[in-house]
Order: sequence, then C-alpha cells, then structure tokens
Amino acid sequence: MLLELLAGRRVVFVGGKGGVGKTSVASAFALSQANGEQRVLLVSTDPAHSLGHLFGMPIGDGFTEVAPGLDACELDPERTMDTHLAGAERTMRRLMPEHLGAEVTKHLTLAREAPGAAEAAVLERLADVLEGALGAYDLVVVDTAPSGHTVRLLGLPEVVTAWTSGLLGRQQRSGRFADAMANLDRRQTDADPGAELVPRSGRRRRRRRASEPDDRRAREDEIRDILLRRQARFTHLRSLVTDPARSAFVIVLAAERLPVQETVELHGHLARLGTSVDALVVNKRSPAGQGALLQRRREHEETHLHTLRTALPHIPRHEVSLLAEDLHGTAGLRRLGSAL
Repeated sequence: MLLELLAGRRVVFVGGKGGVGKTSVASAFALSQANGEQRVLLVSTDPAHSLGHLFGMPIGDGFTEVAPGLDACELDPERTMDTHLAGAERTMRRLMPEHLGAEVTKHLTLAREAPGAAEAAVLERLADVLEGALGAYDLVVVDTAPSGHTVRLLGLPEVVTAWTSGLLGRQQRSGRFADAMANLDRRQTDADPGAELVPRSGRRRRRRRASEPDDRRAREDEIRDILLRRQARFTHLRSLVTDPARSAFVIVLAAERLPVQETVELHGHLARLGTSVDALVVNKRSPAGQGALLQRRREHEETHLHTLRTALPHIPRHEVSLLAEDLHGTAGLRRLGSAL
C-alpha cells in the first residue's frame, strides 16, 4: 500500500505528466492522512491550480482549511513574483546610491521577464512555506507542476546556491581591492606635509572620503547577510528534498505510452538531482472482468506497464482502478484515498 511506503515522511512531493490525476492523488493522500492525530498541509505549485475545484471551495495563496486537520494553499506565481520583486526593489534602493535608481528600475523590469524568474520566486516561497509548515504540521504534501516544471523547480536550489556563492566570492574580492585602495589613499594623505594647510572645505571633503569606506563596508555587510540567508534557505530546501528519511517523491502516471515515457525521463532527471522516487501510482487503470472493451483496454495497458517494469524494476508500483464517477469534494477524495 502507498500509505505504508510513505509512513514517517514529513514532506511528500507528488508529480508526473499533466492530466494523469496527480492533483487528485495528492489531495486524496493528504486527506487520508489528516486525522485527529495529524495536521496536514496540502500545497500546490502548479500554475494551473485545481485544488479549489476538487474540494469545491475557493483556495487562495493563504492557508485555507478544506477538511478537519487539513489545510490547503495554492501558490500564486504572479503574486509571488510581485512580492519577491517588491522586496528586492526596497532592498536595492536602500543599499544602492540614489543616482543608480534608474538602473535599479531597469534591472527589475528585465528580471520579471527573465527565463526561470517565476520558478525562482515560487521556489523561494515554497522554501518559506516548508520552513514554517514543518513546525506547525505533521505532514506537508506538495502537488507539483507537470514534469518539466518540476525538474526546473527542484533543480533551482543547486543553481541558486552556486550563483550566490559566486556573488559572495566576487564581493569579497571587490571588498579587499576597495580596502587596499582606501588604505593607499590614507597613507598618501598622512604623508602629505601640507595637509594642515588645506582649506576647511577640502578637509571636509577628505573626511567624507575617509568615511566612504565605512559606509561601503556597512552596505556590503548587509548585502552579504542577505545573500547568506538566501543561500541557507535554498541549502535547507535542497537537503530536505534529497533526504529520504524526511521526504518522498511519488510519480503519478497513466498506463499509456507517453505518460510511461515521461515517467522514466522524470525519474532520470530526479536521480541526477539526488532525489529518489519512492513509489509509482498507475492511476485510472482499466478494471478486470468488466466487459470485453475494458478487458482489451487493460491488455493494451499491460504492454506499457511492461515497459515501465523493465525500465524501473526497483520502484514499488501501486495501481488505482478507474472510478465510475468524477472526483469531487471530500467524499470522492476519500473513496480514492481508500484505494491508496
């Protein structure tokens, strides 16, 4: 049983090709785990949110109780991007010289359109949500975007950490160079025998120049602190995603050619990122003994499942039969959860 395979994990990621029912499986699993003893949070990172449709109620970017013991949240990419850039703008305008205000505006405008910017903002929000949720909830279930988005999302912590380390290294080298130049300027000033003959206005300018390294150092210290906090946040997220004792990844698929192929590819990408796949859920499997048409369909599905078993023989596989009715509301999700 899927529930037994995932027992004891704090975070469960559910992914797969679009349209195979991963949101339904994630929701049913989260609902089945929410009881009097456990508090569960269900988070969707998919831009095409459908949690609200499944539970029959509006679910926004904040935490909404959808069932006793179960809260849900749909991360809004646009709102997340707006909040992320607004915070970056406040920090940059406070730390950058005033005459560079136009450059700050230009940089942020370009950042909004940059490839991967939305994923980076959502990833940072997800890191914040997980960091806070692990102290308030017993389990967090993450309904991820379709496979390609998921790979980019989970690969970003390593990229951002490396990028931040590079920035910190360059800042350190720049700081050493600036300090050397400031020390050279002070030595030249101290060695100037006519320094006391300089007019007061000139001495004031010299005092301002002498204080500039301290102002610069204070700005650089704050920038370094910001970068280190961001690096720590992503390092923590990466350690969580790659820790099999705390997190698990489940791939949901249909017994069809394209979903099977995409599942094998997704498994390969996740393995390269250091994330292990703990279970495969074959959703909407044609039931046996229900007429000639479904029997033929089931036999056809079996050829694709043979490909899956050959490619990923070591991963536990769980099959969920096609349901007679549409999934809607907690009653329908509980029926699906009982099959997990």
